[in-house]
Amino acid sequence: MKREELIAAVKEQMPERRWLHTLGVMETSVILAKRFGGDPVKADLAAILHDYCKYWPVQEQAKIIRDNGLPPDLLDYDKELWHSHAGAFIAKTQFGIADEEILDAIRYHTSGREQMTLLDKIVCLADYMEPSREFPGVESIRQAAESSLEKALVIGFDSTIRFLIEKGKRIYPLTILTRNDLLQQLNE
Repeated sequence: MKREELIAAVKEQMPERRWLHTLGVMETSVILAKRFGGDPVKADLAAILHDYCKYWPVQEQAKIIRDNGLPPDLLDYDKELWHSHAGAFIAKTQFGIADEEILDAIRYHTSGREQMTLLDKIVCLADYMEPSREFPGVESIRQAAESSLEKALVIGFDSTIRFLIEKGKRIYPLTILTRNDLLQQLNE
C-alpha cells in the first residue's frame, strides 16, 4: 500500500485532534531519525500507523489481543496500552507491513521494552513530545531530546509512571523494565 493510501486509511480511523497528533508524531519522528542516525522512511511509516487502532472499541482491541497470541497480560492493565499491539497486528495483516522493526516500533510505542531499537526509541519519544503535546514536563523531554533519546525517554517514562501512580492505576511491568534499562544504558 502506498504512503498516501495509508495516510487516508489512518486519518479516517480517528478524530481530527488525534490526526493532528499523528501528523506531529510523523514530523517529529523524521526529525529525530535524522538527528540520531535512524531511518527517516521507517520512522515516518511507523509514526503514520502508531495510533491506527486507538479509537477502535476496546472490545475489538481486546479480541485482537486474545485471538491472535498477543501478550494476554496486557488485558490486565490500562486500556491505553492495547491499541499499540492491536495496531501492529493490523499493520501486518491488513496493510502488509512485513518489516518487524516497524511493527515493533508501533507495538512498543506506549510501553517501551528492554533493549529498545533506535526506531522504537524514535517513535516512542516522538509520541511523547510532538508539537501539540502539552503536559507538565514535556518541555524537559523536548530539551533532553536535543542530545539524548535515552535521557528524554527516561523523563517521559517518569512522567507516565507518576501520572499512573497519581491516578491509582497499575503500572505495566514492561514500562518499569524499560525505564530501568534506559537508565542502565545512560550509566554505561
